[in-house]
Amino acid sequence: MSRMRHALALLPLIAVACGGSPTPAPAAQPNTAPDPPAPLASASAPAGGDRTLRFVVDTMGHVSGSSVVTIHADGSRDATWEFNDRGRGPKQDTHWETAPDGTLTRVDITGVDYLKQAVNEHLRSDGGRLAWSNNAEHGDAAAGTHAFYVPMEGAPDLTGTLVRAALASPDGQLALLPGGTAHVTRAGDLTVQAEGKSMHIVRYDVDGFAFEPFSVWLDDDRELFALPFGWFCTVREGWQGVVQKLVEVQREASAARYAALAKQLAHGPPKAGLAIVHARLFDSEKKRIVPDATIVVRGDRIVAAGPATTTKVPAGVETIDAAGKTALPGLWDMHSHLQRYEGLLDVANGVTGARDLANDMDDLKSMRDAWNAGTEIGPRVVMAGLIDGRGPFQGPSKVFADTVDEGKQDIDTYAGRGYEQIKLYSSLKPELVAPLAAYAHSKGLRVSGHVPAHMFASEAVEAGYDEIQHVNFLMMQFLSSREDDTRTPLRFTLVAQKGAALDLASPEMRKFVALLAKHKTVIDPTLVAFEPMLLGRPGQLAPSYAAVAERFPVQVRRALLTGSLPVPEGMDATYRASFETMKKLVKLMWDAGVRVVVGSDEDIVGFALHRELELDVDAGIPAPEVLSLATIGAARVMKHDKEWGSIAPGKYADIVLVDGKPDEHISDVRRPVTVIKGGTVYTSADLLAAVGVHP
Repeated sequence: MSRMRHALALLPLIAVACGGSPTPAPAAQPNTAPDPPAPLASASAPAGGDRTLRFVVDTMGHVSGSSVVTIHADGSRDATWEFNDRGRGPKQDTHWETAPDGTLTRVDITGVDYLKQAVNEHLRSDGGRLAWSNNAEHGDAAAGTHAFYVPMEGAPDLTGTLVRAALASPDGQLALLPGGTAHVTRAGDLTVQAEGKSMHIVRYDVDGFAFEPFSVWLDDDRELFALPFGWFCTVREGWQGVVQKLVEVQREASAARYAALAKQLAHGPPKAGLAIVHARLFDSEKKRIVPDATIVVRGDRIVAAGPATTTKVPAGVETIDAAGKTALPGLWDMHSHLQRYEGLLDVANGVTGARDLANDMDDLKSMRDAWNAGTEIGPRVVMAGLIDGRGPFQGPSKVFADTVDEGKQDIDTYAGRGYEQIKLYSSLKPELVAPLAAYAHSKGLRVSGHVPAHMFASEAVEAGYDEIQHVNFLMMQFLSSREDDTRTPLRFTLVAQKGAALDLASPEMRKFVALLAKHKTVIDPTLVAFEPMLLGRPGQLAPSYAAVAERFPVQVRRALLTGSLPVPEGMDATYRASFETMKKLVKLMWDAGVRVVVGSDEDIVGFALHRELELDVDAGIPAPEVLSLATIGAARVMKHDKEWGSIAPGKYADIVLVDGKPDEHISDVRRPVTVIKGGTVYTSADLLAAVGVHP
C-alpha cells in the first residue's frame, strides 16, 4: 500500500522506476569499452539552443506516465513529470541550475506529490550559502564545497545530474545535503537496439542513499537513459523494449552482491549441533514462558526444547548462553512485497518467514530459491499471486483477468509455480469473484485480497474470500456506497474523514463481525501501513519509525519527514481519531474470535513488523497473544504449523534471541541479538550494518 509512496520519498532523485516489460527485449550486447571521455559541461551545455529529452514511465510493461526535459543553452533545465499509480502519483514541474562542478545552485519544484499533497520546494545560492526549503525542512550550508542538495521531490532527470556531479570527483564521492555521502561507480555497459536504432549505455551504481545501491543508466553524453527500480521505470521514449534486459542485468548484479554477503555473514549450521542454554523460551502455543530453557539444534531442525532440568546438552555441540534473553520462534510478516535487500532486513529483525502478497513472478522465484538454499540471506517465503482487472486504476502487475477463463488461466499459472494463495485486487469485476474463488479453492489455493470496487466486504466473504487485506476495507463496509470508486485514493480518504464516527457497537457491526467469525474469515489489518498515512505530518518523523529512525541512513530518515495524506483544514483531530477507530475495530474482531494475522505492507521490513506488533498491543490484545499471532498463528493460517511457528522438536530451527521480555514489554522485540534460520546463525547487528543501519 505505502511501498511506492516511500520509494518516491526515500530516493527522490530516482523518482520512479520499474519492474519490467512483457514485450520481448530487443537484442543487447555487452560492451567492455572504457567509459568514453565526456567533459562535465557536455551534458549541460548543448550547442545551438535548447535540447529536449523525452521519457515514459513504464509500470510492469504498461505506460503510466511521462517526463519531458528541456536542456537550455545556459545549462539550466526544466522538466515536467507525472504518472498514475491507481489514482495516485505525482505531477510536478522542476527547474534546476548547476555550478561548474555539477552541484545544484538553484531548484524550484512545484505541483503535487504521490498522494496529491502540494509540493513547494526551493534551493537558492546566496552570499556564499545554499539555503533550501520544502514541505518538511528548512536548512542551509556553505556553498562551493562540492556538496549536492538532495531534493525531496523532483523529476527523474535530477538523478543524472547527481551522477555527473559525483563523477567530477576523482573517487566518485559526493557529499549530500542535508547529510550523508554518495559514492558512484561505473558498473558496466551495454549496446542496445530498438526500432532500428542502436545506443551505447553505461550503468552507474549509486551507494549511500538507502539500504542498498541503485543503478542509473546514462548514454555516452552522460544523459539519463533509464532508471529501473522496483515495479516502475523511467526510460527514454521509444526504448521501452530494452527495460527487461536492464532489469535482468541489475537482478544478476544484486544476486551476486547478496551471495557474497551470505558467505560473509552466515555461521553454520554447526556440524556437531548447537545448544541454546539459559533462555526464557516463549511457548507460542501455550502463550507462556519456560523460564530457564535449553534448545538443541541439529542441522536445520530442533531436536529438543524444554526446561534445563530435563533437557540435556549433548557433548561437543556449540553453545549460546542466552541468559537474560528471550527465545522466540521466528516471526512471520504476513503481508510483504519483497525485494532482495529486504531479506537481510527481515532476518536481522527476527523475521524468518514472510508471505509475499504480490510480486514479479521471476524476481520472487529467484529470491525464494536463493534464500531457501542459503546462498543469500532472507526469510522463508509463502507466495500469493495477484490478479486484477484492467483499467485506469489497475495494480502494478502483469497478471490480469477480465473474464472467468482468463482468471482460471492465471490461477493455473500460479498453482503450477507453487503459489499457495490468490490475492484478488480492486479493479477486478465483482461478478468474477465467486467463480474465481471456487476455482482457486478447487486447486487447493487460499483466496484473499482487496475488496473490488462497487462490492462490499460482506459480499466478498460470501463469494469465497478466506481473508481480507487491510482494515480500511473492513471499515468501508459501513462508510462507502455502491457507487463509490474505491479503486482510487477514495479508499484512504473515506476512512480518514469518516472513520472516527463509525459506531462499533451498532447492530450492523455486530452482524458483520459475526459473519466473519462464521466463515472463519482471516483479517490482515496492516495498521502500520495506515499509521503514517493518517498520522504523518510534514516535518515530523512518521510515528511508525520514530523509535528507530536515527539508526537509518540520512536520506531514509528524511523520507520519513514527508507526511502522508493531505489533511483538510480542521480535520487533523478527525484523522487521528479515525486511526484509533481502526485499532479498536481490530480488537473488537479479535475479541469476537475472528482470526488476525500480523503483516506490515511497508518497505522498511522487519522494523515495520515490530511496529505492527506494538500497534496490536496498543489496540488491547495482550503481548503473549500478539506474539502467538505472529508465529504459530501465521503458520496455522497457511497450514505450515507442523514445521514452523513454535520452538519444538522436529520443527525448523527458526529462533530469535531477544534482549528483553517481549511477552511483558512488546517493544523489546526490537532488540534481537542472534537470529537462527534453519540452523544457520546470524548476528543481527552484522546484518543491519550490511544494509547501512546503525546499532
